[in-house]
Amino acid sequence: MMELSTMKAGFSSLKVAECLLQNWEHDEGTLTFWRASSNFVCAFERLGERYFLRFSSQKENSLEQIEAELDFMEYLKSNSYPCVSPVASINNTFIETVETLEGAYFGVVFSKANGIQLDDEEDLLDSQIVQWGRSLAILHNLAMNYEPSNNKRNSWQDALLFIENVLNHHPQEKDAFNEFHFISNFFQALPFSKNTYGLIHYDFQLDNLFYDEKNSTFEVIDFDDSMYHWFAQDVVTALMDDLESEHPISKKRVQAFLVGYRSANDLNDELVSQFPMFIKFAKLYQFARLLRAIEKRSSEENPEWFGNLREKLISKTDEIRKSFGNRE
Repeated sequence: MMELSTMKAGFSSLKVAECLLQNWEHDEGTLTFWRASSNFVCAFERLGERYFLRFSSQKENSLEQIEAELDFMEYLKSNSYPCVSPVASINNTFIETVETLEGAYFGVVFSKANGIQLDDEEDLLDSQIVQWGRSLAILHNLAMNYEPSNNKRNSWQDALLFIENVLNHHPQEKDAFNEFHFISNFFQALPFSKNTYGLIHYDFQLDNLFYDEKNSTFEVIDFDDSMYHWFAQDVVTALMDDLESEHPISKKRVQAFLVGYRSANDLNDELVSQFPMFIKFAKLYQFARLLRAIEKRSSEENPEWFGNLREKLISKTDEIRKSFGNRE
Protein backbone atom coordinates (compact mmCIF):
# COMPACT_ATOMS: atom_id res chain seq x y z
CA MET A 1 0.00 0.00 0.00
CA MET A 2 1.48 3.33 -1.10
CA GLU A 3 1.24 6.50 0.95
CA LEU A 4 -2.22 8.02 0.57
CA SER A 5 -0.67 11.36 -0.38
CA THR A 6 1.02 9.64 -3.34
CA MET A 7 -2.22 7.90 -4.25
CA LYS A 8 -4.10 11.20 -4.14
CA ALA A 9 -1.57 12.81 -6.49
CA GLY A 10 -1.84 9.89 -8.90
CA PHE A 11 -5.62 9.93 -8.88
CA SER A 12 -5.78 13.66 -9.61
CA SER A 13 -4.73 13.20 -13.22
CA LEU A 14 -3.75 10.59 -15.79
CA LYS A 15 -0.93 12.89 -16.93
CA VAL A 16 1.86 10.61 -15.64
CA ALA A 17 0.25 7.56 -17.25
CA GLU A 18 -0.25 9.43 -20.52
CA CYS A 19 3.39 10.56 -20.56
CA LEU A 20 4.66 7.05 -19.86
CA LEU A 21 2.37 5.47 -22.45
CA GLN A 22 3.92 7.57 -25.21
CA ASN A 23 6.81 5.11 -25.01
CA TRP A 24 4.64 2.18 -26.14
CA GLU A 25 2.54 1.68 -29.24
CA HIS A 26 -1.12 2.09 -28.31
CA ASP A 27 -4.54 2.97 -29.65
CA GLU A 28 -5.25 6.62 -28.92
CA GLY A 29 -8.04 7.33 -26.44
CA THR A 30 -8.07 3.85 -24.85
CA LEU A 31 -6.17 4.61 -21.62
CA THR A 32 -8.32 4.05 -18.52
CA PHE A 33 -7.55 3.82 -14.81
CA TRP A 34 -7.82 0.27 -13.43
CA ARG A 35 -6.65 0.13 -9.81
CA ALA A 36 -4.17 1.47 -7.23
CA SER A 37 -2.60 -0.17 -4.21
CA SER A 38 1.17 -0.43 -3.92
CA ASN A 39 1.31 1.07 -7.44
CA PHE A 40 -0.98 2.45 -10.14
CA VAL A 41 -2.35 0.30 -12.95
CA CYS A 42 -4.06 1.55 -16.11
CA ALA A 43 -5.49 -0.46 -18.98
CA PHE A 44 -5.13 0.43 -22.66
CA GLU A 45 -5.44 -1.19 -26.07
CA ARG A 46 -3.07 -1.76 -28.96
CA LEU A 47 -4.58 -3.00 -32.21
CA GLY A 48 -7.66 -3.95 -30.22
CA GLU A 49 -5.69 -6.08 -27.72
CA ARG A 50 -5.71 -5.17 -24.04
CA TYR A 51 -2.51 -4.35 -22.12
CA PHE A 52 -1.75 -2.94 -18.69
CA LEU A 53 0.53 -0.05 -17.75
CA ARG A 54 1.82 -0.28 -14.19
CA PHE A 55 3.69 2.65 -12.72
CA SER A 56 4.97 3.67 -9.32
CA SER A 57 6.72 6.59 -7.67
CA GLN A 58 10.40 6.31 -6.85
CA LYS A 59 9.31 6.87 -3.24
CA GLU A 60 7.46 3.55 -3.37
CA ASN A 61 9.75 1.42 -5.55
CA SER A 62 13.26 1.53 -6.94
CA LEU A 63 14.41 0.98 -10.49
CA GLU A 64 16.71 -1.82 -9.31
CA GLN A 65 13.89 -3.71 -7.60
CA ILE A 66 11.66 -3.46 -10.69
CA GLU A 67 14.51 -4.72 -12.86
CA ALA A 68 14.98 -7.66 -10.48
CA GLU A 69 11.25 -8.42 -10.56
CA LEU A 70 11.17 -8.51 -14.37
CA ASP A 71 14.30 -10.64 -14.49
CA PHE A 72 12.60 -13.30 -12.36
CA MET A 73 9.48 -13.19 -14.51
CA GLU A 74 11.53 -13.64 -17.68
CA TYR A 75 13.32 -16.58 -16.06
CA LEU A 76 9.96 -18.19 -15.26
CA LYS A 77 8.71 -17.61 -18.80
CA SER A 78 11.89 -19.10 -20.24
CA ASN A 79 11.10 -22.23 -18.23
CA SER A 80 7.53 -22.40 -19.59
CA TYR A 81 5.92 -21.20 -16.35
CA PRO A 82 2.62 -19.43 -17.11
CA CYS A 83 2.93 -15.79 -16.09
CA VAL A 84 2.36 -12.51 -17.90
CA SER A 85 5.20 -10.94 -19.86
CA PRO A 86 6.58 -7.39 -19.81
CA VAL A 87 6.33 -5.64 -23.18
CA ALA A 88 9.28 -3.75 -24.63
CA SER A 89 8.78 -0.07 -25.35
CA ILE A 90 9.53 1.64 -28.66
CA ASN A 91 12.93 2.38 -27.11
CA ASN A 92 13.52 -1.37 -26.73
CA THR A 93 13.47 -1.28 -22.93
CA PHE A 94 11.04 -2.76 -20.43
CA ILE A 95 11.06 0.18 -17.97
CA GLU A 96 10.44 3.81 -18.86
CA THR A 97 10.84 6.82 -16.57
CA VAL A 98 8.97 10.12 -16.35
CA GLU A 99 10.23 13.01 -14.23
CA THR A 100 7.65 15.16 -12.42
CA LEU A 101 7.76 17.88 -9.79
CA GLU A 102 7.01 15.18 -7.20
CA GLY A 103 9.87 13.00 -8.45
CA ALA A 104 10.35 10.17 -10.91
CA TYR A 105 7.78 7.52 -11.90
CA PHE A 106 8.74 4.16 -13.37
CA GLY A 107 6.41 2.48 -15.86
CA VAL A 108 6.15 -1.08 -17.15
CA VAL A 109 3.65 -2.56 -19.63
CA PHE A 110 2.38 -6.12 -19.26
CA SER A 111 0.44 -8.35 -21.59
CA LYS A 112 -3.07 -9.41 -20.65
CA ALA A 113 -3.27 -12.67 -18.71
CA ASN A 114 -4.90 -15.67 -20.33
CA GLY A 115 -7.85 -17.29 -18.59
CA ILE A 116 -10.51 -16.20 -16.14
CA GLN A 117 -10.34 -15.01 -12.56
CA LEU A 118 -11.87 -17.27 -9.92
CA ASP A 119 -12.82 -14.58 -7.45
CA ASP A 120 -14.76 -16.61 -4.92
CA GLU A 121 -12.87 -19.38 -3.13
CA GLU A 122 -16.14 -20.95 -2.04
CA ASP A 123 -16.99 -21.69 -5.68
CA LEU A 124 -13.68 -23.38 -6.45
CA LEU A 125 -13.73 -27.05 -7.33
CA ASP A 126 -11.43 -29.28 -5.30
CA SER A 127 -9.45 -29.98 -8.48
CA GLN A 128 -8.90 -26.23 -8.99
CA ILE A 129 -7.66 -25.76 -5.41
CA VAL A 130 -5.29 -28.70 -5.88
CA GLN A 131 -3.97 -27.10 -9.08
CA TRP A 132 -3.62 -23.75 -7.28
CA GLY A 133 -1.31 -25.39 -4.75
CA ARG A 134 0.56 -27.30 -7.44
CA SER A 135 1.11 -24.10 -9.43
CA LEU A 136 2.79 -22.47 -6.44
CA ALA A 137 4.98 -25.53 -5.85
CA ILE A 138 6.17 -25.49 -9.46
CA LEU A 139 7.08 -21.81 -9.09
CA HIS A 140 9.12 -22.68 -6.01
CA ASN A 141 10.86 -25.54 -7.81
CA LEU A 142 12.00 -23.06 -10.45
CA ALA A 143 13.01 -20.51 -7.80
CA MET A 144 15.38 -23.06 -6.26
CA ASN A 145 17.62 -22.80 -9.34
CA TYR A 146 17.15 -19.12 -10.11
CA GLU A 147 20.24 -16.90 -10.28
CA PRO A 148 19.58 -13.18 -10.80
CA SER A 149 21.14 -11.65 -13.90
CA ASN A 150 22.04 -8.46 -12.04
CA ASN A 151 20.03 -6.91 -9.24
CA LYS A 152 18.54 -9.05 -6.48
CA ARG A 153 15.08 -8.73 -4.96
CA ASN A 154 14.75 -7.74 -1.31
CA SER A 155 14.34 -10.35 1.42
CA TRP A 156 12.45 -10.87 4.65
CA GLN A 157 15.33 -9.06 6.41
CA ASP A 158 14.60 -5.97 4.30
CA ALA A 159 10.91 -6.29 5.14
CA LEU A 160 11.75 -6.42 8.85
CA LEU A 161 14.00 -3.37 8.46
CA PHE A 162 11.11 -1.55 6.77
CA ILE A 163 8.80 -2.56 9.63
CA GLU A 164 11.29 -1.34 12.23
CA ASN A 165 11.72 2.00 10.45
CA VAL A 166 7.97 2.55 10.34
CA LEU A 167 7.52 1.60 13.99
CA ASN A 168 10.29 3.99 15.01
CA HIS A 169 7.94 6.77 13.88
CA HIS A 170 5.23 5.36 16.14
CA PRO A 171 6.82 4.72 19.57
CA GLN A 172 3.36 4.28 21.08
CA GLU A 173 2.95 1.00 19.19
CA LYS A 174 4.57 -1.04 21.97
CA ASP A 175 2.68 -4.25 21.17
CA ALA A 176 3.80 -4.02 17.55
CA PHE A 177 7.42 -3.55 18.69
CA ASN A 178 7.16 -6.64 20.89
CA GLU A 179 5.70 -8.56 17.97
CA PHE A 180 8.54 -7.34 15.77
CA HIS A 181 11.22 -8.62 18.16
CA PHE A 182 9.41 -11.92 18.65
CA ILE A 183 9.19 -12.51 14.88
CA SER A 184 12.76 -11.33 14.24
CA ASN A 185 14.18 -13.75 16.77
CA PHE A 186 12.17 -16.62 15.31
CA PHE A 187 13.27 -16.13 11.70
CA GLN A 188 16.90 -15.47 12.59
CA ALA A 189 16.99 -18.90 14.23
CA LEU A 190 14.98 -20.73 11.56
CA PRO A 191 17.15 -23.04 9.41
CA PHE A 192 16.89 -22.83 5.64
CA SER A 193 18.14 -24.67 2.59
CA LYS A 194 17.82 -24.53 -1.16
CA ASN A 195 14.72 -26.73 -0.85
CA THR A 196 12.95 -24.50 1.68
CA TYR A 197 14.04 -20.97 0.85
CA GLY A 198 14.18 -18.78 -2.24
CA LEU A 199 12.44 -16.03 -4.20
CA ILE A 200 8.70 -16.18 -3.52
CA HIS A 201 5.72 -14.42 -5.10
CA TYR A 202 4.29 -13.34 -1.70
CA ASP A 203 0.79 -12.57 -3.05
CA PHE A 204 -0.26 -15.85 -4.66
CA GLN A 205 -3.94 -15.21 -4.01
CA LEU A 206 -6.77 -15.71 -6.46
CA ASP A 207 -6.96 -12.07 -7.53
CA ASN A 208 -3.47 -12.48 -8.99
CA LEU A 209 -4.25 -15.73 -10.81
CA PHE A 210 -6.11 -16.46 -14.05
CA TYR A 211 -7.46 -19.95 -14.64
CA ASP A 212 -7.00 -21.59 -18.03
CA GLU A 213 -9.91 -24.05 -18.22
CA LYS A 214 -8.57 -25.81 -21.28
CA ASN A 215 -5.22 -26.72 -19.70
CA SER A 216 -6.35 -26.63 -16.04
CA THR A 217 -3.50 -24.26 -15.18
CA PHE A 218 -3.13 -20.84 -13.59
CA GLU A 219 -1.40 -17.85 -15.17
CA VAL A 220 0.17 -15.52 -12.61
CA ILE A 221 0.41 -11.72 -12.44
CA ASP A 222 1.77 -9.13 -9.98
CA PHE A 223 5.25 -10.13 -8.84
CA ASP A 224 5.90 -6.68 -7.36
CA ASP A 225 5.77 -8.01 -3.76
CA SER A 226 8.21 -10.87 -4.46
CA MET A 227 10.98 -11.35 -1.91
CA TYR A 228 13.45 -13.92 -0.65
CA HIS A 229 11.76 -15.91 2.09
CA TRP A 230 10.92 -19.43 3.16
CA PHE A 231 8.61 -21.06 0.62
CA ALA A 232 6.19 -21.74 3.48
CA GLN A 233 5.53 -17.99 3.67
CA ASP A 234 4.11 -18.10 0.13
CA VAL A 235 1.77 -20.92 1.10
CA VAL A 236 0.60 -19.03 4.18
CA THR A 237 0.10 -15.73 2.35
CA ALA A 238 -2.00 -17.49 -0.30
CA LEU A 239 -4.18 -19.21 2.31
CA MET A 240 -4.35 -16.55 5.06
CA ASP A 241 -8.14 -16.35 5.34
CA ASP A 242 -8.64 -20.11 5.37
CA LEU A 243 -5.77 -20.75 7.78
CA GLU A 244 -7.34 -18.41 10.32
CA SER A 245 -10.79 -19.91 9.97
CA GLU A 246 -12.15 -22.84 11.97
CA HIS A 247 -14.84 -23.52 9.39
CA PRO A 248 -14.72 -27.09 8.01
CA ILE A 249 -14.84 -25.81 4.43
CA SER A 250 -11.76 -23.65 5.07
CA LYS A 251 -9.91 -26.62 6.54
CA LYS A 252 -10.87 -28.69 3.51
CA ARG A 253 -9.54 -26.00 1.14
CA VAL A 254 -6.24 -25.85 3.02
CA GLN A 255 -5.83 -29.62 2.79
CA ALA A 256 -6.65 -29.64 -0.94
CA PHE A 257 -4.09 -26.86 -1.54
CA LEU A 258 -1.42 -28.76 0.40
CA VAL A 259 -2.18 -31.94 -1.56
CA GLY A 260 -1.58 -30.00 -4.77
CA TYR A 261 1.56 -28.37 -3.43
CA ARG A 262 3.05 -31.63 -2.21
CA SER A 263 2.38 -33.25 -5.57
CA ALA A 264 5.18 -31.08 -7.00
CA ASN A 265 7.32 -30.02 -4.04
CA ASP A 266 8.09 -31.09 -0.50
CA LEU A 267 6.59 -29.26 2.48
CA ASN A 268 7.48 -30.99 5.71
CA ASP A 269 5.18 -31.16 8.71
CA GLU A 270 7.57 -29.12 10.85
CA LEU A 271 7.22 -26.09 8.57
CA VAL A 272 3.45 -26.58 8.47
CA SER A 273 3.41 -26.54 12.27
CA GLN A 274 5.17 -23.15 12.10
CA PHE A 275 2.51 -21.58 9.88
CA PRO A 276 1.30 -19.36 12.79
CA MET A 277 4.67 -17.57 12.81
CA PHE A 278 4.48 -16.94 9.07
CA ILE A 279 0.98 -15.56 9.62
CA LYS A 280 2.41 -13.20 12.24
CA PHE A 281 5.03 -11.98 9.77
CA ALA A 282 2.38 -11.30 7.11
CA LYS A 283 0.17 -9.42 9.56
CA LEU A 284 2.95 -7.27 10.98
CA TYR A 285 4.26 -6.45 7.50
CA GLN A 286 0.76 -5.46 6.40
CA PHE A 287 0.32 -3.42 9.59
CA ALA A 288 3.52 -1.45 8.93
CA ARG A 289 2.59 -0.81 5.31
CA LEU A 290 -0.85 0.43 6.32
CA LEU A 291 0.58 2.56 9.12
CA ARG A 292 2.98 4.19 6.69
CA ALA A 293 0.17 4.80 4.20
CA ILE A 294 -1.96 6.73 6.66
CA GLU A 295 0.62 8.43 8.87
CA LYS A 296 0.90 11.68 6.89
CA ARG A 297 -2.05 13.99 7.40
CA SER A 298 -2.90 16.74 4.94
CA SER A 299 -4.35 20.15 5.74
CA GLU A 300 -5.65 20.37 2.19
CA GLU A 301 -9.20 19.55 1.26
CA ASN A 302 -9.45 15.89 0.28
CA PRO A 303 -11.92 14.13 -2.02
CA GLU A 304 -14.56 11.93 -0.40
CA TRP A 305 -12.89 8.68 -1.47
CA PHE A 306 -9.70 9.75 0.31
CA GLY A 307 -11.40 10.08 3.69
CA ASN A 308 -13.35 6.87 3.22
CA LEU A 309 -10.25 4.90 2.28
CA ARG A 310 -8.26 6.35 5.17
CA GLU A 311 -10.95 5.30 7.64
CA LYS A 312 -11.00 1.82 6.13
CA LEU A 313 -7.24 1.49 6.48
CA ILE A 314 -7.33 2.76 10.08
CA SER A 315 -9.97 0.14 10.84
CA LYS A 316 -7.75 -2.57 9.34
CA THR A 317 -4.75 -1.48 11.42
CA ASP A 318 -6.93 -1.61 14.54
CA GLU A 319 -8.00 -5.14 13.63
CA ILE A 320 -4.42 -6.35 13.11
CA ARG A 321 -3.23 -4.61 16.30
CA LYS A 322 -5.56 -6.82 18.35
CA SER A 323 -3.68 -9.93 17.18
CA PHE A 324 -0.31 -8.80 18.57
CA GLY A 325 0.92 -10.68 21.59
CA ASN A 326 -1.13 -13.78 20.87
CA ARG A 327 1.34 -16.62 21.39
CA GLU A 328 -1.05 -19.51 20.83
